[in-house]
Amino acid sequence: MMKKIIEIEGIDPAGIVGVADANLKVLEDSFPCKILLRGNTVYMDGDKDVVLQAEEVLSEMMKTYSRKQSLTPGDVRSLVSLISEGNHVSEEGPEPVILYTKKGEIIPRTDGQKEFYEKSKYNDILFAIGPAGTGKTYLAVAISVAAYKRREVKRIILTRPAVEAGERLGFLPGDLREKIDPYLTPLFDALNDMVSTTTLKSLMTKRVIEVVPLAYMRGRTLDNAYVILDEAQNSSAMQMKMFLTRLGPNSKAIITGDVTQIDLPSRQESGLLHAERLLKGIEGIGYTYFTEKDVVRHRLVKEIISAYSLDNDKVNTKDA
Repeated sequence: MMKKIIEIEGIDPAGIVGVADANLKVLEDSFPCKILLRGNTVYMDGDKDVVLQAEEVLSEMMKTYSRKQSLTPGDVRSLVSLISEGNHVSEEGPEPVILYTKKGEIIPRTDGQKEFYEKSKYNDILFAIGPAGTGKTYLAVAISVAAYKRREVKRIILTRPAVEAGERLGFLPGDLREKIDPYLTPLFDALNDMVSTTTLKSLMTKRVIEVVPLAYMRGRTLDNAYVILDEAQNSSAMQMKMFLTRLGPNSKAIITGDVTQIDLPSRQESGLLHAERLLKGIEGIGYTYFTEKDVVRHRLVKEIISAYSLDNDKVNTKDA
C-alpha cells in the first residue's frame, strides 16, 4: 500500500477537477484507490502501482490544463488510456485540432486516431476498422463537420445499415421512422456534441445534414458531400457496392466498422470484409486499423475487448 500527497501549484484546482468534479470522477473510476482533494492538495491511498499510475495521470492533467487552459473528462480518459498501457505522454508540440466545439477541442488522442486523421486528408475513401470505444464514429463525424465549416463540401450524409443485434424491426413499436431512429442515435449524439441544437435543426431541415438508413441511399448521386457509413460490418456486399458508387464529384467517404460485431445472418458475407479484400491497393482508398490500445472509453472497455479477443483466439485454435 502507498499514500501520496500531491500539491497543485500555480493552477486553479477547480480547473483540474472539472465541473461537478467530473475530471476527478474519471480518475477515481479508472484507478481503484482513494483520491481526495482538500484545497490545493490531492491525497491518494491504495496499491502502490495503482497510486503511481494515478499520480502520473494527475501530473499530465495539470500539464494539459496549463497548456490549454481547459481540461475535459475526454482529456482525462485519453491520459488514463495512454498511461494504463505503460506508455508516457509525448513531449512533442500540441496535437492538431480537428474541430472546435462548444465542449472544447476535438483532437486525435491515440496513435490510431492520429493515423486516421492524417489519412483522411489525402484519401477520398477511408476505411476505419476496429473495436468499440476507439472513437471511429465520433472522429469521422468531426472530420466531416470540419470539412463543411471550411466549405470544402456542401453537405454531410451520415448513414447506417438498420440491422438489429438479436432483435427484429417488426417487433419494435411505432412506425418505420420510429423503428429506425434508435439505429441512428449514435450519429445524432455525435452531431449534438459538435453543432448547436438550433443550427443542427436548421441544417437538417435544409437537408444540408442528413442522417438516414443505408437503404435510403439507393439511386442517389452525392456531389460535394462528405458521406459516412457507420457500422459497415452489418452491410451486405451489394449494399457496400451501392454505397461506394453513390460518390459524385468533390465527395469523400469514411466507412467505419467492427468486424468482431457482425449481426448479419451467418451465411451472408459482411460488405466491410468483402470491400476490404477487394479494394486494397486502389489509389485514393485508405485503411486505418484501430486496436484496444486506441480505446478512449472507460479503461475496463479495453480489458473487456482484450479478454474477448483472447477467447476467440482460443476457440479458433481449437477448431483448427
